[in-house]
Amino acid sequence: MPQPFELPQFYVPYPARLNPHLERARVHTKAWAREMDMLEGSGIWEESDLDSHDYALLCAYTHPDCSGPALDLVTDWYVWVFFFDDHFLDIFKRSQDMTGAKLYLDRLPAFMPVDLSQPVPEPTNQVEAGLADLWARTVPAMSDDWRRRFAESTQFLLEESLWELDNISAGRVSNPIEYIEMRRKVGGAPWSANLIEYAASAEVPAVIAASRPMRVLRDTFADGVHLRNDLFSYQRETEQEGELANAVLVLERFLGISTQEAAERVNDLLTSRLQQFEHTAFTEVEPLADQYGLGPKERHDVFAYVKGLQDWQSGGHEWHMRSSRYMNGAGDGAAGAVTSGLGGTGQDTSGGFGALGGLGGPTGLGTSAAGVFRSLAATMPQRLRSFSHVPHQQVGAVALPDIPMPFETRLSGHLDASRAHNVEWSRRMGMLDPEPGFPVPGGLWNAEKLVAYDFALCAAGIHPDADRDSLDLTTDWLTWGTYGDDYYPIVFGRTPDMAAARHTTDRFGLFMPLDAGAVPPPVTALERGLADLWHRTAGPMRPEARRTFRTTIEDMTESWLWELANQKQNRIPDPVDYIEMRRKTFGSDLTMSLSRIGHGGTLSPEVYRSRPVRAMESAAADFACMLNDVFSYQKEIQFEGEIHNAVLVVQNFLDCGPEEGMRVVGALMAARMAEFQHITETQLPALFEEFHLDAVARRALEDYAQELRDWLAGILTWHRGCHRYEEAALLRHFPSAASPAAARVPGPVWGAPAGLGTSAARLPALLGRR
Repeated sequence: MPQPFELPQFYVPYPARLNPHLERARVHTKAWAREMDMLEGSGIWEESDLDSHDYALLCAYTHPDCSGPALDLVTDWYVWVFFFDDHFLDIFKRSQDMTGAKLYLDRLPAFMPVDLSQPVPEPTNQVEAGLADLWARTVPAMSDDWRRRFAESTQFLLEESLWELDNISAGRVSNPIEYIEMRRKVGGAPWSANLIEYAASAEVPAVIAASRPMRVLRDTFADGVHLRNDLFSYQRETEQEGELANAVLVLERFLGISTQEAAERVNDLLTSRLQQFEHTAFTEVEPLADQYGLGPKERHDVFAYVKGLQDWQSGGHEWHMRSSRYMNGAGDGAAGAVTSGLGGTGQDTSGGFGALGGLGGPTGLGTSAAGVFRSLAATMPQRLRSFSHVPHQQVGAVALPDIPMPFETRLSGHLDASRAHNVEWSRRMGMLDPEPGFPVPGGLWNAEKLVAYDFALCAAGIHPDADRDSLDLTTDWLTWGTYGDDYYPIVFGRTPDMAAARHTTDRFGLFMPLDAGAVPPPVTALERGLADLWHRTAGPMRPEARRTFRTTIEDMTESWLWELANQKQNRIPDPVDYIEMRRKTFGSDLTMSLSRIGHGGTLSPEVYRSRPVRAMESAAADFACMLNDVFSYQKEIQFEGEIHNAVLVVQNFLDCGPEEGMRVVGALMAARMAEFQHITETQLPALFEEFHLDAVARRALEDYAQELRDWLAGILTWHRGCHRYEEAALLRHFPSAASPAAARVPGPVWGAPAGLGTSAARLPALLGRR
């Protein structure tokens, strides 16, 4: 059977090594699979299937340093998860039996008790029997925190199969953003990351497990695993299984390109995610350990875990190149892996550097230098583009894409009163006056700018039914968040370190006491505004709601530090990292939390955590964030020298011009809006039945969906009606950036490319080229 495309040249930055206990694991896991009735007579596998898939080889490559007994157990887990995948496909995907699939999946969490004294049901099939056996053999060695995380990732892996089944039933190919998010759960790589902690005897300390650096490491690991798998499994999934959840197919349909071009784009995204992993590992993990005061043993475990994630990437690639389960018959030139590395010691099957933490010498005679050069050369254009953007380019007013808006805007009758209030409040908080030591003459804002920004118009659209006090509160929150977002790059972006920004951000917690009590005297406009807003907002809240709301503010202010770090490195973010962080920098969770306050305790936390509700929120947030980016493109790129804009991120990733970048962002906006409508019209009604919601709860969830519709329509109306983004206003507000002379690299902040891997920028000079 001819292949639908030639496999691209993969970036494999860590050397693959093989566990010496491979043969023992092969023998053990075959006996275990037979004991669980997964082979002859199962209707799913024969012994020949297990032999040809060779999951022991996968685990020996991905866990090269673990002991024999640990490798046996990890291999059994992978046999179980692949059997589940094929079992679910055979019984439910082909028949599209959603009801039966739901009942099947609902039983499985009972076989994963965090408390081992809790009894489990009698298994009724091979999947249940295997899960009960593996759980009992694994979790006694791990902490309760790890058990909860592993149970959750296993449950996501199982339950999100319904998302795939739902798309197959509807003949629906997901959009790229939706696909990346959902593939992490259904693809199981976060589950694999948990098993790495077991195999490496290196639990991630609970205090940092949910932090941004650890989340990014886990997510980039997951995306790397899944995107690689999609390239190898495209033919099997699309031609034999009728599968629609494949990144090549998603980009092929979304961008309207050939299968080969889509495969190359998926490989570009895979490379970008691996480079994001490297960047996070080298620039964020050690400061995180310092921030939380981790001891030597905890630091050792964290870095052992990072090394385990690296081993899995390279080992997984080697297995895909060998397993009969996948398409891997391309020519030697196309399928070769370019290698450089951060991998560990041991039997190196591909050449590379030494251990994480330093660059070692060659590990294979005559292979390492060539591998390093080929790896840098192959990824140099993509890597270099991310660090070589010239700020303040004269981009002009790029035409906006078509913006779908199926919802009408309703404006609050208190709009004019809230406008007047907001000017008075902003002046009282000190936002219209220069602060001591402020680097810009005249301060950040003035009354003319504030009136032009018209935050009350935005509030009146997103909360059209609010009373006067509530509308004033929303207007003031929008003002405070935008002031902070403007403040950080101007005040802290010009300094060489992050200490002052870190200190400022940490102080915000002083003005958000969970007991809603007294706060210290504020010293800046940001602190004064936050203290006032917290008192007005959090005072009437219940303690749990207050804690959740504070988290949304902390997430937003922490995201400003992420932007600063990129600014100091002149680094255009990775596309996936940008989309996920943009929700925080835009304050989406904060404004959505303001909507949730009105529902009180009508809806349970389980409903808010359900897949349809979270997907609905993410789709709405992404549409709003990209809407802001298309309107603010000229302001941010030309007048502010920014790098955090979706159009620029797309330009960098696709190596295209602003018009094409704008078109692609517009297509993403349209896809997210269509997804939002699909969820609210088809999935929310099903959620009513799943959670047995009464009439009051149903109405609350319907109201929440309507509030998000108002939010989306109101934000578009504000962008069209305010004077923050139009060129004439920009020329008045940014006179120093209005001339072509501003399009230059100003000093050390925007110097030559710097950061992990940017030595590639020196290769042309070394080769004697311009």
